[in-house]
Amino acid sequence: MKFVLTILGSSSALPTSDRFLTAQVLNVNERFFLIDCGEGTQIQLRKCKIPFARIQHIFISHLHGDHVFGLPGLLSTFNLLGRVNDLHIYAHNSLKQIMNQFLGQFYTNLGFKLIYHSLDEENFSRIYEDKSLEVFSFPLKHRIACNGFLFKEKPKMKNIRKEVITTFNIPIKEIVRIKNGADFITEEGEIISNKVLTIEPPKSKSYAFVTDTNFLPDIAEAIKNVDMLYHESTFLQEDEELAKTTGHSTAIEAAKMASISGAKKLLIGHFSTRYKSYNLFLEQALTQFPDVYMAEDGKTFEI
Repeated sequence: MKFVLTILGSSSALPTSDRFLTAQVLNVNERFFLIDCGEGTQIQLRKCKIPFARIQHIFISHLHGDHVFGLPGLLSTFNLLGRVNDLHIYAHNSLKQIMNQFLGQFYTNLGFKLIYHSLDEENFSRIYEDKSLEVFSFPLKHRIACNGFLFKEKPKMKNIRKEVITTFNIPIKEIVRIKNGADFITEEGEIISNKVLTIEPPKSKSYAFVTDTNFLPDIAEAIKNVDMLYHESTFLQEDEELAKTTGHSTAIEAAKMASISGAKKLLIGHFSTRYKSYNLFLEQALTQFPDVYMAEDGKTFEI
């Protein structure tokens, strides 16, 4: 199954000439999940050739402008494009009131339905599920209520070996049971082990999005062993105290989080514009974790 992340924005607080504000798209088998919606998101969607009509679910981590100011414009564009499909928004409760005020000023008849799903500010909770994917939210530690997200594929069924179907004369009605782990009993009463009949499926994939937060070891269990962890890295280590007071993390703290949670890969972003060289973020993170990538606008990552 396709599990591809596209970075739309990787700057913090202020956009730059080559970095927009936080927004990402996760493509799960051609279903597109938008994560945060900073200013300029719809421009980046077009540049990255993300189909607007395929976005049915938007996840907003918190209500600071650099993570949500792009949402009113995106909704406006959806309406102008003639959208009729429901749009699901996962966010803290106050976003609904804010968006209702905006829409009341500019749109009396929105052509599609907005469905809001409230985030739990205290607990790890499942907020979305379909036949192949689950999405969970969990609280972070920022200046206001803020949540991270975990996207996790459900375990896949095993693949049956084609040759055993004819070898053991397996009826079609038994195939699903075998894929789910059952043995097969032949007409002669012989038990054929599931290991003989099947091939293990590809490993389920997972992605964790951890944005604006202080270093928070408590979330390690929630994101345990993810294939890729995105963790904000607003500051370099020399500004660790500033990170603490503003509710952010350093690159080294992001790398420590990847290490203690058992993440396979670490993606860092949300970089402060105060620094002249972004390479310093990568250099510092690599001192604590071996497999680190820099978020860059327009870049994609196969998870």
